[in-house]
Amino acid sequence: MTENRIKVSGLNIDYPAARVVNNLSFTLGNERLALVGESGSGKSMTARALMGLVRKPGKVSAGQLNVLGNDLLTIKNRGWQQLCGNDIAMVLQDPRYALNPVKNVAQQIDEALSLHQKLSSAQRRERIREGIHAVGLQDNVLSRYPAELSGGMGQRVMIAIALVNNPKVLIADEPTSALDARLRNQILELLVEQSEQRQMAMLLISHDLPLVAQHCQRVLVMYQGQKVDEMAANALATATHPYTRTLWTCRPDATTYGTMLPTLDRNQNLQGEAHGNR
Repeated sequence: MTENRIKVSGLNIDYPAARVVNNLSFTLGNERLALVGESGSGKSMTARALMGLVRKPGKVSAGQLNVLGNDLLTIKNRGWQQLCGNDIAMVLQDPRYALNPVKNVAQQIDEALSLHQKLSSAQRRERIREGIHAVGLQDNVLSRYPAELSGGMGQRVMIAIALVNNPKVLIADEPTSALDARLRNQILELLVEQSEQRQMAMLLISHDLPLVAQHCQRVLVMYQGQKVDEMAANALATATHPYTRTLWTCRPDATTYGTMLPTLDRNQNLQGEAHGNR
């Protein structure tokens, strides 16, 4: 791991009815860090804050919210335009809703490229071809529209769009949730391969703890908007924090078919600092 590319200290995200992220702190170097936790724990809202996507009435406050040396608490609109999609990019979870249905694949990659790079038409076409090949697709995909793509192909196209400007940080928000088990592993392997080839840091948001343990280096566990645990990814199976342990043991697999999965006792005290499973 090299220098910190993301520094978050005391992050709060508030809406009129509730605080959805509460005093969250973490750093991200040149590594793969996973944010895990049940739905509603604040994972995706944290990602949205890093991309400037928290809209009113939501309010973001923090002691520090820094991406690649940019203070996101004071950055202006032009700074956001230069940063997002260029130095930091995001892959969303469902290509059916994230891709533009009236533009073909080439047009959508070109749109992301043209926004940030001053290249000739020939140079852009070559970069688009290189981008689609990098995610394991062929040239014939470029003329297709989103409705003509399978779920796995659509996800690869979204990754190609995110990577076309060679970002230093990639946020992947549940990139495998709409895919079957075989495709989930393929997409995570692709993201790992690209992060290593490009020396790109990755923040992965996921519910799939076995995939996280296999493909990430660190894990941050969130519960009701707070960080409750943090550890090396390969320590997930032996986690001692009650919430982390329950997340791991309640995952369905062949051995749990037809049985009741364990649930969390909500009376347990899950607040406080993370355990030292590092």
